[in-house]
Amino acid sequence: MRDYQQTLSYLYDQLPVYQKVGSSAIKKDLTNIKALVKALDNPHESYPTVHIAGTNGKGTTAHIIAAILQSSGLKVGLYTSPHYEDFRERIKIDGTYISEESVITFVADHQSLMEMQRPSFFEVTVVMAFDHFKKEAVDIAVIETGLGGRLDSTNIITPLLSVITNISLDHQNMLGPDIYTIAGEKAGIIKKERPVVVGKYQSSCDHVFINKAAAENSQLSFASLCWSHKQLENKMIFNHQNQGYKLEIKNPDGGPFLLENITTALEAIHQYNHIVEQTISTEAIKQGISSFRKISNYKGRWEQLGSHPDVITDSAHNQDAIKKVLDHIHQQEYKHIHFVLGFVGDKDVDKILKMLSPKHSYYFTQPSIFRALSSSTLQEKATDLQLHGAVYDDVPSAYTAALAKASKEDLIYIGGSSFVVADILTYLNSVL
Repeated sequence: MRDYQQTLSYLYDQLPVYQKVGSSAIKKDLTNIKALVKALDNPHESYPTVHIAGTNGKGTTAHIIAAILQSSGLKVGLYTSPHYEDFRERIKIDGTYISEESVITFVADHQSLMEMQRPSFFEVTVVMAFDHFKKEAVDIAVIETGLGGRLDSTNIITPLLSVITNISLDHQNMLGPDIYTIAGEKAGIIKKERPVVVGKYQSSCDHVFINKAAAENSQLSFASLCWSHKQLENKMIFNHQNQGYKLEIKNPDGGPFLLENITTALEAIHQYNHIVEQTISTEAIKQGISSFRKISNYKGRWEQLGSHPDVITDSAHNQDAIKKVLDHIHQQEYKHIHFVLGFVGDKDVDKILKMLSPKHSYYFTQPSIFRALSSSTLQEKATDLQLHGAVYDDVPSAYTAALAKASKEDLIYIGGSSFVVADILTYLNSVL
């Protein structure tokens, strides 16, 4: 019998893993996942689901929706990706990770099926989550897509509700070269006669969702058109444009993306209430939103790791997300900003680097994965744009250098890739 680490080694070594090999690990159809769930008696059909896709914010929105549902008294499964420190982060029930024993047992029980079917790592994690949620008899599961939507392994579910957060350029090598094509891939999660919430109305691609929803006879709502919001010093205020519903919430810790993500989650819950013909109380909504980090065991996204100086890590890794990060940072009153940056090799980093200012300090590094862009290459690209900084072989050494130079009034921002976030969280956990 393998132990937990041996089980993970088996999964990482024997299956195609996106983190290691990139797009070659992505299956171009749903044949494998359908065969896997069929062999396990279709566990995903045992409970209702909410399905979430989008370019940015889908993980945060998934956690907020799960936290609200949990606060209403439901037993809630949550599947997200990627993980940062522990594989088990991907599969949670009421914020609690799947147990090591459950992971070991699943792999041992289905090893012959995996060897016969040759699934990807992601496909195995999806079916493991579906099976775990069935065994633990969840009331509902919130399921986040990996990449895209139409051909994503999670897209075998028929959810109560589909949610698409927003669309921007990311993973063009797999999803398509433009906003229109990427929106079409995300719209693939819209199911026949099942409502869909799109978080952000974008004139560049709104017709994609309107046409797809019409073709599927699915009710469509754009959260940004249904809700108005404003942020004050210590609270957020949301108003539903049509229903006259007003909600005031104490500011949770969430960074530059939170207003948009909460708005999307609120519209999703609004539609959920209509679907199940019940009302989640205002108190449950407030509790779920204000405490979503604790309730859903949320990490790695705009997470504060230290104070004096402030240390923030975030998984923003495309132009749209990085722009929001920079806008938010520049609104704060920091004496100086230190950027610890690393990227994967298939990212168009030139466009991101052009958004940065020479007045900040830079520490160029690389995540500990095979697909990483080398820190020296990153430095060369940055230097061409007058962004100067030293090269570091790994994220911990870059962070340590930034910490040594930062004053108490400064900010250290660590990001550029989810894998950079994973490296810093793993390092800090090891030294605490």
